[in-house]
Parts: sequence; structure tokens; C-alpha cells
Amino acid sequence: MKITVKLFATFRLGRFDIASRDYPPETKVIDVVKDLDLPEEQLGILMVNSRHVDLDRVLVEGETLAIFPLVGGG
Repeated sequence: MKITVKLFATFRLGRFDIASRDYPPETKVIDVVKDLDLPEEQLGILMVNSRHVDLDRVLVEGETLAIFPLVGGG
């Protein structure tokens, strides 16, 4: 199934901004995170179709997953 993945901020470094990627049915958000080798401890906001989700959310054909890192600063 095709999923659009959008990466933000530091997660884009050495990767991509937006990409359409193929994943098997029943793929969860955590599976995409692992596939992209994103450090789980740095995950901030996860959204599917502009709605907040958890790592165990099962993705469906044509959805858009946005992954934001934690934001630091002072």
C-alpha cells in the first residue's frame, strides 16, 4: 500500500522532506519509524491525516503520516 510520509526539522537531514512509500498491509506507525531508522526517544508529534496518533496506529492505503521530532530550545 502507498503511504505518504512527511518528515520535519532534524528528521529530514540525510533523508527526505516528503515521499510516497510502499508498505505492506497492517503496517503501523512504529514500523515506518523503524524503517526510517528514526530514534524513538526523539519522536515528538505523530500525525496521520492531520490527527494525532500513537505508534501502534495501523496505517491504511493513501494516508499521510507526518513525523516531527521533539523541539528543544530555551
